[in-house]
Amino acid sequence: MKYRIALWATAGFLVASGWAVYFSLASKDRTMESIVFTFLRLTCPIAILGSHYSVSLYTSLVANAVTYALIGLAVETLGRQIKSVK
Repeated sequence: MKYRIALWATAGFLVASGWAVYFSLASKDRTMESIVFTFLRLTCPIAILGSHYSVSLYTSLVANAVTYALIGLAVETLGRQIKSVK
């Protein structure tokens, strides 16, 4: 189970890294489309806080990895409980 949670955390880190690369390559003078902004907030929850306060890149990477690890912990725990009920 620890391995799976580590995979969830790695996925969160990679998602935040992907967004960092996207925004570093995106044109600064073009406005962000609402679908991109919505998808960003769904996949990188720290972006909600980042729209109000200054958040560094490293903080957002770690926060997203921790968020995904907690989601993974919940999913894996519920999965085990569902398997034990069957």
